[in-house]
Amino acid sequence: MNAQSRLLPMAAIPHGLTDNLLLSMLEHRLAAGQLTVILPSGESRVFTGSVPGPRAEFRLHRLRALRRLITGGPVGLGEAYMDGDWDSPDLAALLELGDVNDRVLGDPLEGHPLLRLGLKLWHRLHDNSRRGSRRNISAHYDLGNAFYSQWLDPGMTYSAALFASPGESLAQAQERKYRAIAEDIGLKPGMRVLEIGCGWGGFAELMAGEYGATVVGLTLSEEQHAWATRRLAEAGLAERTDIRLQDYRDVTGQFDRIVSVEMIEAVGERWWPTYFATIRDRLVPGGKAGLQAITIADERFDTYRRGCDFIQRHVFPGGMLPSPGALQAQADAAGLSLSTPRCFGMDYERTLGLWEHDFQQAWSRIAPLGFDTRFKRLWEFYIAYCRAGFRTKAIDVCHLLLTRD
Repeated sequence: MNAQSRLLPMAAIPHGLTDNLLLSMLEHRLAAGQLTVILPSGESRVFTGSVPGPRAEFRLHRLRALRRLITGGPVGLGEAYMDGDWDSPDLAALLELGDVNDRVLGDPLEGHPLLRLGLKLWHRLHDNSRRGSRRNISAHYDLGNAFYSQWLDPGMTYSAALFASPGESLAQAQERKYRAIAEDIGLKPGMRVLEIGCGWGGFAELMAGEYGATVVGLTLSEEQHAWATRRLAEAGLAERTDIRLQDYRDVTGQFDRIVSVEMIEAVGERWWPTYFATIRDRLVPGGKAGLQAITIADERFDTYRRGCDFIQRHVFPGGMLPSPGALQAQADAAGLSLSTPRCFGMDYERTLGLWEHDFQQAWSRIAPLGFDTRFKRLWEFYIAYCRAGFRTKAIDVCHLLLTRD
């Protein structure tokens, strides 16, 4: 769906007009696939496009969901889901259908000047300054180790896995991903490595334990710092690893290699030049950096960067996906050569599907930690939103290799 949601006063649109407007819009604008809308009364409306596409069901529990969709676009749709206004037996398929049809399920009305002002203010309030970054990271990653350990793989890896076969486990595919990056950068024993965004320490453990590297890992999450420090000590790697609660902008010295897995998404567009300059300045001449980055398609980037989507609003405050073109421009400006060994978006879709399954299986253990049904539905929508994006190629995930010449 279009990343920029629209804003109109809810009370300004009569209920009947909103309902009829959305249903009429679906009937006339569904170009691909099929959508079945089930109204609270039990009545069904089936809308079929002129070409094949995803098939999905939109089951309305409260008609106010239509009004929230009209006034809030994709963000309003997600918030209505969080509040239990609607359901779908295949949430990702519904969001995929909306994306394939471009605005069929969002942004039917023109934007309001107050929206543009509000979006600018939102991004300013969630700017990734040193203080802002710590606040933004904490909002997501400090939900607690007890929460994430219930549904992530045993290695606690919260990024796309790289699969080699249909039967490969998530844990095996996560390790494959780490090895692919290590091989891309030519990691050798004795090398000094900086990991920007070390998470719970899984990659640091592999680099220090199997490749014989010395690793400095950075995180702004106190929960991740505690977990990673403990796991590396228990693995007997305390002497070869240094996990720091530190901003990447404050690191000094130089390193043979740098790795950064799905951290650039939390940097923010304003700070991309600083991030790439830091990579350049922290690398020794001839040094290499391996990144894993979620990207948004170049043709969608301009609209996306001017908006505020569901994930930025409710999941990753301060987040911003770069486009391939933006990454190339930043690398060029920093004097770094850039290549892309691989992109594997559908492996991320598979990773997300496994997370969704494990999250649902673990919910009976997660709820007693203090999380309510609205939180559960937020995560369901978040995961489905991402799965849909990878299916339609609106977003991708790639390994990038940067070299300081």
